[in-house]
Amino acid sequence: MLLERSPVKRWLPVMLGALISLATSAGAQADATLDKIQQRHVLTVGVVLSGGPFGSIDPDTQKPRGLNVDLAQELGRQLGAEVQLVPVLPANRVQFLQQGKVDLLIANMEWTAERGEILGFVPTPFYRVGGTAALLKDSKISRWEDLKGQPVCTSQGSSYIKPLTELGVEIKAFKSSSESLLALRGNNCVAAVHDATLINPLIADNAEWQGYRALSPELNPAPSVIWTRPGERDTQARLDPIVKELHRSGWLIDAQARNRITPASPALVELQKQFQANGA
Repeated sequence: MLLERSPVKRWLPVMLGALISLATSAGAQADATLDKIQQRHVLTVGVVLSGGPFGSIDPDTQKPRGLNVDLAQELGRQLGAEVQLVPVLPANRVQFLQQGKVDLLIANMEWTAERGEILGFVPTPFYRVGGTAALLKDSKISRWEDLKGQPVCTSQGSSYIKPLTELGVEIKAFKSSSESLLALRGNNCVAAVHDATLINPLIADNAEWQGYRALSPELNPAPSVIWTRPGERDTQARLDPIVKELHRSGWLIDAQARNRITPASPALVELQKQFQANGA
């Protein structure tokens, strides 16, 4: 069933196995990215900064902040490289990676089988995210199925477009989540669907969104991974143990709390237990 939630212990071994298999069987071209990072001591990472606890601009300092930003900086620290953050949008993030404008993507792009066929990725996921819909509090919509035939806003390239299309909604896709949310506030759609980690804090903490609510359960929950170009197995092999250690040490759980991500992800707790048990 489309909206069924699988317990973390159930999906984790299968998903990790699938990710590892796909990552190691990706294309055969030489991996020059890791060599370039080590030679120039610079790591370029594409990040989405359109808002939310995973990536935004601090209004006081005008500097990027969020869990994806923290993760990029930590990877750079462990690689001994300066991190250059490159702002991307859902509509262009894949092209930025494919065209070599960035070395990695940590850009609100969850793993799907389709994406795994055209890009490479670090096998161990660093998070797990599902979608939710922002709705007016007095909306009569109570289930995802109630959106059938209704105009729904989202971002271009969103992984939620496919399940929403299968539900029979009228998709209105925008270049960024901020444009999509603005369209919702302008009554151009009945709901805006984005990561729950963007929608939930917005509704909980922002006075301008007190007239809205979130739809549950989460839509199409999937693991968040670090994306590379196909065949970059050296880069994936270098980064994977770093991600495992960030789980084992609790760094990712701390980063989640530091960035006020709610609700907290049970997947992080399970991953920490797994890698502590394995001695990763």
